Amino acid sequence: MTYDSKFKRDDIDELFEGILSLNNLDDCYRFFEDICTINEINSIAQRLQVAKMLDNKRTYKDIEEATKASTATISRINKCLVYGADGYRVVLDNLKKK
Repeated sequence: MTYDSKFKRDDIDELFEGILSLNNLDDCYRFFEDICTINEINSIAQRLQVAKMLDNKRTYKDIEEATKASTATISRINKCLVYGADGYRVVLDNLKKK
């Protein structure tokens, strides 16, 4: 089933195709170090950790203490887990399989 994103554009398709072409962690580090600032990478990693903790039924307080994420960020990620496009769910499920 194809997902119909409201952000779909050819240039974004090409970005995602580029990401999918990466073969290993070293390739990912090289690409993301070039394309993102360290703060952007840290923020994305933090969001994934928050999603993982929410999926594991951790409290906002526990998550805030462990990740240093604001309650607003935690709440936004929780909203995505409940009402979003299931992007976090796909990644979390794939990580569980590893």
